[in-house]
Amino acid sequence: MAEDDTPEVETAAPATPEPAVDAAAEEASPPPAVAADEILTESEPEAEPEAELLPPPPPALEPTPPPPTESPPIAAKALARPRRGSWRRLALTVLAVAILGPPLLVLIYRIVPPPGTILMVQRAIEGHGWDYRWRPLSQMSPAMVDAAVASEDANFCTHHGFDFDAMQKALKHNQRRPNRIKGGSTISQQTAKNVFLWPGRDYLRKGVEAGYTVLIETVWGKRRIMEVYLNVVEFGPGVYGAQAASQDYFHVDASQLSPAQAARLIAVLPRPLKWSAEAPGRYVAGRTRKIDGRIGTVRDGGLADCVLR
Repeated sequence: MAEDDTPEVETAAPATPEPAVDAAAEEASPPPAVAADEILTESEPEAEPEAELLPPPPPALEPTPPPPTESPPIAAKALARPRRGSWRRLALTVLAVAILGPPLLVLIYRIVPPPGTILMVQRAIEGHGWDYRWRPLSQMSPAMVDAAVASEDANFCTHHGFDFDAMQKALKHNQRRPNRIKGGSTISQQTAKNVFLWPGRDYLRKGVEAGYTVLIETVWGKRRIMEVYLNVVEFGPGVYGAQAASQDYFHVDASQLSPAQAARLIAVLPRPLKWSAEAPGRYVAGRTRKIDGRIGTVRDGGLADCVLR
């Protein structure tokens, strides 16, 4: 058997394998410690992990301040505002009543008898009673109209509510004899006063009386003025109108009054609380004769035709 001439190859001993380093272990092993100054100088600072963004905390609630209290002057002003408005409305209401009230009453009393007057209320409070009986003019004796014109207002049918000549004469008389005041008011003025106003002689009442006089002269006319006058005028304590007076003093109906009886009733009109138609004194008896004598003049002269015709 032939020898193999192939040279022997020297077999190298197998290298001892280095133990494998587990990559995970290597990664997990901490890096070698490095000095702090080397980190600062040689390597860039590692970026810090971003902090988790949290919603900003709610702002702290400030304590609610108490509502400001008004100082007394401001509070008083706040309370005064509605009061001023209320007073303004009240003033406008009063003004409207003052403007519209008189014409409205005049229109109503043009048809409806007045239920009463301020004087009637006053006399009732004073204890004089209230005897008021309405009677249409057509149911009164014509002598009542004649006597009223003869004594109280001879120019009743010719003036328009005011007799300025009579006013002037009354003024001169009162200056000469201040103890015996004489009135210069017409029947129209007396009716306006008796129906709508209060008793008295003040200038305010006189001014309002003049306004009512114009109204009734315009709206009522002479016949209605005389009819209302003879129904509301005071003939004695608590006795109003021709019907009540004729029944109380003469026990007859107003339609049955004689001229003498009518003259006696009219004679007491200036002072019905002092003078009596039922038991007349000397002065009232003298006035009665004068008025009775003038009734013929009124009839002959047609001085009451605006009422009776």
